[in-house]
Amino acid sequence: MATPVKAVEHGAPTSTGLSNAKLGMWAFLASECLLFGALISTFLLYRGRQVTGPTPQKLYDIPYTSVSSFVLLMSSLTMVLALAAIQRGDHAKLRTWLVATALLGMTFVGGQVYEFTRFVQDGMTIKTNVVASSFFTLTGFHGAHVTGGILMLLSLFGMSLDGRLPTEKSEAVELVGLYWHFVDIVWIVIFTVVYLIPKAG
Repeated sequence: MATPVKAVEHGAPTSTGLSNAKLGMWAFLASECLLFGALISTFLLYRGRQVTGPTPQKLYDIPYTSVSSFVLLMSSLTMVLALAAIQRGDHAKLRTWLVATALLGMTFVGGQVYEFTRFVQDGMTIKTNVVASSFFTLTGFHGAHVTGGILMLLSLFGMSLDGRLPTEKSEAVELVGLYWHFVDIVWIVIFTVVYLIPKAG
């Protein structure tokens, strides 16, 4: 899970045309693709097994999760607005959109906690069977990444309040935005594969 970032100025471009910071973020996101690819593959592998006890597929509340997913996707829009605000030097709007993005992320995480709690109440824990274990691990890791993104957003908000995030350091907001959009895209894949595509057979 990523940690809060410090403001960085636009560095000299590398041979790729990207700054070192941006190149590093893209490399980090590439490694995250491998992580989530492995977790999703594991879930799909175990989903087809015959197990005892309740499985996630029997407990899903698709309408509820769809609303929660929509909230997270809308946070990508507010993140774009935050970046646009700092690039034009509007720091009041920057802070507004950063807080909005963080609140939307918190709403999503809160919804995930509620879903996990309801699953446990219905008799499915991470120890119930391999399907449940892979489900909780996959969605839990994603929730942890969203939480990390929220911390980064709040870190940017604090730096802006202190005057440590001038317009010339807008790349810090752009880097956090890249991470946040990645987390949203990963959730689209997870929601589609885990919740919407039925188990074969």
